[in-house]
Amino acid sequence: MASSSGTCSGSTLMHNSGSEEDLKAMLELKKRKRMISNRESARRSRMKKQKHLDNLISQVTHLRKENQHIITGVNITTQHYLNIEAENSVLKARVGELSHRLKSLDEIITFLNASNGVFGAGDSSSFTEPHDSLLNPLNLQYLNQPIMAAAADMFQR
Repeated sequence: MASSSGTCSGSTLMHNSGSEEDLKAMLELKKRKRMISNRESARRSRMKKQKHLDNLISQVTHLRKENQHIITGVNITTQHYLNIEAENSVLKARVGELSHRLKSLDEIITFLNASNGVFGAGDSSSFTEPHDSLLNPLNLQYLNQPIMAAAADMFQR
């Protein structure tokens, strides 16, 4: 029996050593597959990261161009605003000047209306249009009016 148990154990040992080699080979194969899988995963990860980086660089370029376009638009709009402000200032000055001239002309008309025909055609109607009485050569009575000067004004130096 001893020999049979030895034979059995030798056969089991040989079988075990074959299994161990198969197990080692299988573990080595799994290890190799895992290593290949990890490398492939790392490669995919690097590619994904590179693609994301390329997209970000592209987005930065696009946003910089858009920003430059907006800055140009703001500069143009600011220039238009400044031009309009300058034009507005000129127009306000003209409004002031024209208002002053209108006020002066109103004062002249008021004075002429208060004269009651001294400068007009002799009727008591109000003065309406200056070209009727002032420019009509037949109604230039005001040219015949004497000019009076004070004696003090004549001898001053």
